[in-house]
Amino acid sequence: MSYDEMYSYLEARVDALKTNRTGDERQTVDEVFDKQTLLTIYDMMTSGIIDSVKFPISTGKEGNVFYAESEEGEPFALKIFRTSTSTFKHFGKYIEGDPRFKGLTGNRRKMIYAWTNKEFRNLQRYYEAEIPVPEPVSYAKNCLVTEYIGNENGPAPQLKDVILEEPTETYDEVISFIIDGWQEAHLVHGDMSEYNILMPEEGPILIDCGQAMTADHFNAKEFLLRDIENVNRFFKNRGADIIKSDVIMKETLNTEEEE
Repeated sequence: MSYDEMYSYLEARVDALKTNRTGDERQTVDEVFDKQTLLTIYDMMTSGIIDSVKFPISTGKEGNVFYAESEEGEPFALKIFRTSTSTFKHFGKYIEGDPRFKGLTGNRRKMIYAWTNKEFRNLQRYYEAEIPVPEPVSYAKNCLVTEYIGNENGPAPQLKDVILEEPTETYDEVISFIIDGWQEAHLVHGDMSEYNILMPEEGPILIDCGQAMTADHFNAKEFLLRDIENVNRFFKNRGADIIKSDVIMKETLNTEEEE
């Protein structure tokens, strides 16, 4: 199949590409759907992972998330990391010391591919440890497919945008993400906040796990404390009964100390 034929195939299935846009919106779409990314999406479609890309769900610093469907109509979230921008520069603190990024300094595209792989593997570890995250489905290069968190009315809202009827109960659930994440998945999220937690009806779900690092990383405890303090700050402002950060740290590290 020629590139023109492939593009026509994609255009029939990637509705977001056919939306009329101008100015900054058009530039953003062009940045997301570059030629290499289109080829990656094409491969995902021909291999049966997804069949169509419907509409954007969210726009982030490093990429965009789109609602996609399988041929049977099963909903997915397709996260596309932009390869044409320098938004990954501030992620150096999460990459330093990670063997998956060894030798990739200065090669932005390869670094982003490694980051996509890292998020998929982190999601797998969280999911296998039964910590609420979107179920990872597949990944290739700068594209990541996961379970869609939402319903027919749209994606689930972020924690920051909901009114909490039982803030302490939700706080306890989120703190368990930190403790169980460390003890069961052996990961620290590293950027946990009200922006990286979705709130569907069934309860909070942790997202954006690309920067998560293993518990043996030399910066892990520093980021662990930061996650705890970020969560405490938010929930204290929402009226929850907060546990002191040092108490949570001690409980989180307890199994390690016993060993």
